[in-house]
Amino acid sequence: MLPKGLVTALNNQMTYEFEAAHSYMAMASYFSAHGYRGFANFYIVQAEEERSHAMKFYHFLVSMGERPHFQTLKAPNNMHESPLHIAKQSLEQEQAVTRSIYSIMDLAIEHKEHATIQFLHWFIDEQVEEEELFRDIIQKLSGVSVGGDFFMTMDRELAERK
Repeated sequence: MLPKGLVTALNNQMTYEFEAAHSYMAMASYFSAHGYRGFANFYIVQAEEERSHAMKFYHFLVSMGERPHFQTLKAPNNMHESPLHIAKQSLEQEQAVTRSIYSIMDLAIEHKEHATIQFLHWFIDEQVEEEELFRDIIQKLSGVSVGGDFFMTMDRELAERK
């Protein structure tokens, strides 16, 4: 059995991952409403990835003899200003997830819970990739006109993400 505080933290992280998926779907809806199907696809795929992350926490808890607990999800922001604003929100969201995972890692180290430490290493590597991805998107979108040639090239490229 895992220490109670660690179980709570892992359950909370599962919820955060589901909330991130929910948020990415709201972002996808912005792009769908504006006809940018590539960006919408990118965020739909991103949402699926976040759901799979949540399920990793679910399965880890079960494998450790713990019961996953589901909580109410916070409503996502449905009012977006621009593609660049969405990309910046995405990076902030990923940075918050990173901080949360680091906090869980600190707790696991404190409790010398080696299985949890090993489990969390994958997430730390994943968060490095996620933050880099959104920093790159922000850089590309900065100074680009929405609907312009480069923006539409990005839209076509993002449509191919699976």
